[in-house]
Amino acid sequence: MGFAALDRLQQGLISLKAGQLERHRLLVEDGQGTHITVNGQRVVSFCSNDYLGLASDPALVAAAHAAIDVAGVGAGAAHLISGHHRYHQDFEDAFARFVGKPAALLFSTGYMANLGVVSALLNRHGEVFADKLNHASLVDAAHLSGARFARYRHQDLAQLDTLLAKSTAQDRLIVSDLVFSVDGDVAPVDALLDLAERHDAWLYLDDAHGFGVLNAGRGGLTDRARASERVIYLATLGKAAGVAGAAVAAQAEVIDWLIQKARSYIYTTASPPLLAACLLASLQQIQAGHARRSHLQSHIAQLRAGLSGVACGRLMPSDTPIQPLLIGSNADALRVSRALLDRGLLVSAIRTPTVPADTARLRITLSAAHSSDEVAHLIGALHDIV
Repeated sequence: MGFAALDRLQQGLISLKAGQLERHRLLVEDGQGTHITVNGQRVVSFCSNDYLGLASDPALVAAAHAAIDVAGVGAGAAHLISGHHRYHQDFEDAFARFVGKPAALLFSTGYMANLGVVSALLNRHGEVFADKLNHASLVDAAHLSGARFARYRHQDLAQLDTLLAKSTAQDRLIVSDLVFSVDGDVAPVDALLDLAERHDAWLYLDDAHGFGVLNAGRGGLTDRARASERVIYLATLGKAAGVAGAAVAAQAEVIDWLIQKARSYIYTTASPPLLAACLLASLQQIQAGHARRSHLQSHIAQLRAGLSGVACGRLMPSDTPIQPLLIGSNADALRVSRALLDRGLLVSAIRTPTVPADTARLRITLSAAHSSDEVAHLIGALHDIV
């Protein structure tokens, strides 16, 4: 007897491959950095989110070694049992001070943080209002919360205003990426806060790609948003911070509520304490990282100037380390990505369904650890590819 469900999966995989949509994992054979070995090939990587070059920083590595001697490897239990270590608490306190919010909570991943926050704040009597280009974790969080779910066109605040005005929900939550992960543009924080105040809504900002980079490393919050009691701020810690996890910062009452109600926090083993110790070291590097950020900004300017008029694509507007080069079809984006790999340059091709049809692109990500010569090499290679 056949197994129809498995047959459908097999046909689905065939369809993905035919549509140039099949995905593969690269096998990294050494530590993260601008020079890595993938699938046996030494390459210069332009697809990591390690924007400040902290993932293999000696200070963080030393913090990990020291923490192992104190706390071992695993946390042993959930935070609300016996897994909440002094390192976790010290990082939460330091993070809250750094971003200018009263309190913070450390989650194991950004995905878990988004699921936990949205579901804890809303139920079937609430409504989520989300930018259409938000990260998948925010979309999933809205669906799983049981709340009504409205999506507005990317950065279309007039449409958001209309949707909010029509809402009869008991609780309203505006959710937005702060730096959008595949376009690289930045959300209008104060304008979103204006709407949150006008319609008595929460404003939840996912700053996965701005923390450590923008505003002296404190992320994309404006001073007004930092002071607002209705703003909840998320920073993921596996990108510019170079480690893992995510921290949510907000009013103390919000953090207390999340400890009681965020299921993705309550019902999982705490992250290893050694990671929290590394995050403390990372936070110190971010605070003192003005030279790194200045170096990164010079790379952004160099790339944008150098790719003006490039034949194989069009550089989209972005002042962040995410520099998308719009190609068009999935097949062409893969072709350009593979041509770069032949030259020892690793750049990811982003295809549907992550982006709309005919907007496949190369997602070039820059790091302070790159050299200007490496950026120039990438620019020259892209000019050679038609």
